[in-house]
Amino acid sequence: MDLACCLRFYSRLPVPALPCEQNPHALPDFPRLARVLPLAGLVLGVVPALTMAGALWLDLGPWLAAVLAVSVMTLTTGAFHEDGLADTADSFGGATRERRLDIMRDSRIGTFGAAALILALVLRIGALATLISRTDGVAAAAAILGIAALCRTAGLMPLVFLPPARLEGASYAVGQPPRDTFWFAAGLAGVAAITLGVLGSLPFSGIILMIALSALSGYGMIRFADHHIGGQTGDIAGATQQIAEIAALIGLLTVLHP
Repeated sequence: MDLACCLRFYSRLPVPALPCEQNPHALPDFPRLARVLPLAGLVLGVVPALTMAGALWLDLGPWLAAVLAVSVMTLTTGAFHEDGLADTADSFGGATRERRLDIMRDSRIGTFGAAALILALVLRIGALATLISRTDGVAAAAAILGIAALCRTAGLMPLVFLPPARLEGASYAVGQPPRDTFWFAAGLAGVAAITLGVLGSLPFSGIILMIALSALSGYGMIRFADHHIGGQTGDIAGATQQIAEIAALIGLLTVLHP
């Protein structure tokens, strides 16, 4: 049940109501759901990985395969994390903490947000296309799945290690996951990434870099959010996921030579 609730919260997948659920669309018990987030990340990575594999089977080439995979990934989550990245980037225009929080709450996208979205999409597509060109479909699919678990777990880090920046909004309403829950999720994500990487014949040093750079991205966003707004929001978590995904892909590429 926890996995179904987590997928319903993090994606637009049509997850049916389970027999034991009284109200499947109620606000989830997020502190409890956090422990299965790596598994939800793996599930969310399946459709993009299959899309990429299908594009390669049709001989569409690495770049188009990467574009299709990232497009499906974005559609599957309803641009959930991309929205957080755009709002976080737009908050750079605020001179005070209060103004930055107001900007992050605004649903409109400004110049900083648009630029961040474009750059993130280009980096994700470019990194994935390069990965496909340097490996085979199995290795690339393993990387997509492993990174899907890692980057969503990294997105938990600001929520766990910082207090909410405002006493309202989604991140305050769903509650703060306890640290032992996060460490359980982090261990699960690490095991998943290593197992998939080994099965996909990825270099072990690249797997370790994926894990390390995802974690460093989360730590960096903790420091940034604490300085920038004195806490965390759901937008910060979404931005962390995007940055961790890009960092993990680039880390893996540094040991995959042409």
